[in-house]
Amino acid sequence: MNAKIVIKLNIIRNGTTQGSIQGKTMLSRIFLTCLALLSSTTAFAQTLKTDSIYEERKIHDPNGIGKFFKGREIAHVMGYQAAGWLERPEREKEENTSKLIESLKLKPHMIVADVGAGSGYLSFRMAPLLPKGKVLAVDIQKEMIKIINAKSKQKTLQNVETILSTEKDPKLPENSVDMIIMVDVYHEFAFPFEMTRAMCKSLRKGGTMVFVEFRGEDPEVPIKLVHKMAEKQVILEMKGHDLKHKETIGVLPWQHIIIFEKTDSQPTDTK
Repeated sequence: MNAKIVIKLNIIRNGTTQGSIQGKTMLSRIFLTCLALLSSTTAFAQTLKTDSIYEERKIHDPNGIGKFFKGREIAHVMGYQAAGWLERPEREKEENTSKLIESLKLKPHMIVADVGAGSGYLSFRMAPLLPKGKVLAVDIQKEMIKIINAKSKQKTLQNVETILSTEKDPKLPENSVDMIIMVDVYHEFAFPFEMTRAMCKSLRKGGTMVFVEFRGEDPEVPIKLVHKMAEKQVILEMKGHDLKHKETIGVLPWQHIIIFEKTDSQPTDTK
């Protein structure tokens, strides 16, 4: 608030300057307006601080949204209309999902969040390996959640729970999850920094965050460029979070499995 305004208001409120009741009423309104403006300015500054980590470009890949994070363009989200493609019979051969699940080294008691679960393809393959735990199938699309719920009833599984997320929050309880896995999902997050920050809060100490992404380093991988990520790019984007790179597993035909572990350190800046 402007210093002159503060001084004038203090003079009037202390009775140094006299005024009518009407004048005092007007003064109160001005005072409240000033407070509102100050609050709005602070909120606006906070928004700028968050949004400034992103860049928008008019010239960009048509398969991306024109929004960039640390030099990478964010891809369009695959709609629920393509749920059938996620369940394609050849997916096991193309991605070797059995080998992926084996590489995760799941334990019976674990709570695993499948963020961006889609049709539940991976969720329902992990669930039988977690008899004392469960899978939290998280997705931003209501239609995908409905598909997973319908499958759960059909398969009579009791340990697959669905959660409807937002663009900035997976809606996972804090300090409750042993592992978060994202299969070809992270590169589509509209707010990757905010989502990662929220996911970190949900991880227990020593918990792992797993990124399964098509290899951006390999031009032979037959996937559109904005739907691929290089290992070094994933590591770059995890800086500023309480995560450390644990290992990268390269046993899959087209994807790499990039694993981070939650640490005790506090998250730093976004740059």
